[in-house]
Amino acid sequence: MKQSIVVAAVIALGATPAAFATQGVSKSEIVIGTSQDLSGPIVPFSKQAVNGMRMRVDEINAQGGINGRKLKLVVEDHGYDPKKAVLAAQKMVQRDKIFASIGSIGTPTAVASMPIFLDKDVLFLFPLSAARQMYEPLHKLKFSFAAPYYDQMRAGLKKLVKDKGHKTVCALYQDDDFGKEVFGGGEHGLKDSGMKYAEVTTFKRGATDFSSQVAKLKGAGCQAVVMGTIIRETIGTLVTARKLGLNADFIGTTASYTHLIHALGKGAVEGYYSACTINYPYADDPSKNVRDWMAAYKQKFGVDGDIFAAYGYNMIGMFATAAEKAGASLTAEGFAATLEKTTYPRDMFGGDEQTFTPTKHLGSNRAKLCQIQGGKWRSLTDYITE
Repeated sequence: MKQSIVVAAVIALGATPAAFATQGVSKSEIVIGTSQDLSGPIVPFSKQAVNGMRMRVDEINAQGGINGRKLKLVVEDHGYDPKKAVLAAQKMVQRDKIFASIGSIGTPTAVASMPIFLDKDVLFLFPLSAARQMYEPLHKLKFSFAAPYYDQMRAGLKKLVKDKGHKTVCALYQDDDFGKEVFGGGEHGLKDSGMKYAEVTTFKRGATDFSSQVAKLKGAGCQAVVMGTIIRETIGTLVTARKLGLNADFIGTTASYTHLIHALGKGAVEGYYSACTINYPYADDPSKNVRDWMAAYKQKFGVDGDIFAAYGYNMIGMFATAAEKAGASLTAEGFAATLEKTTYPRDMFGGDEQTFTPTKHLGSNRAKLCQIQGGKWRSLTDYITE
């Protein structure tokens, strides 16, 4: 009788075993999701990132999973459209019941969709955006691994200006959250050096003609140009600069740190600078570990891996490490508490050490300076410190 009364009371309170379950976590599976651009302007980035994530997921599952649970990766397309990103987030939270969003790409899309995850206590981890909104303001469930565009440009531009002795520095940036972050970082770097922008010009997302912007920069006599650009905007600007005779040093961020710049831009992009956070992987990399990884990636997907594949691969590894440490009774809060006590060493691609604490949800804010030399990205410095 007493047992029946207890069972009845438990059911009346809704405290069935299912009520205690963590979303996305079952006895045999952990469901994670990622929101990518599979139909918009940065498809090449997302395809590689998803491949890298799948490669690491498959490796983990082949080794028995995480505390006996296999990983299931849900991939949604947002087309680099904030409205579609919100819809993708709602689907993953409400229908797919994901435990964590990992590596979602794009600043405007991440900013728009992030509240959907956090409001439902879904972890928002390691987005492929280096905007400060990815870790500020502090929230118990959001963590970023990417040195902010702001800090990248601040450090990279200061180093470039100091080394080259430039006096006239200008900016060209996409008029959105991403571009403004890059612009602001450059502005801060110049302020540190007792300088300010000599000229500033912008473009709308999706622009293909940069002749008026480049003409404006040439008219100002720019010696260096901060680039708040991604792929086609970077190449378009550099090709136009060659045509119009603007002989300046151009410097971007990790948003344009991709082999596609030199593969598509050819000679027009030779000498282009970028802040970077890991060494660019190539099939003939000096590191045997990287060469082996590149060979395994190509065997699996039929194409060479790139920087975004490395990002995707690494972030799944970081998730798995913390999830394993968090133990069998996996919850979002428990995972976050574990991550806040975790330090990851430099990875095989030369990525910086990542350290998280209860008051620091950005793994690293340091960047290097890289340049296209001989049709390949080369790291010119180690991590720049103030």
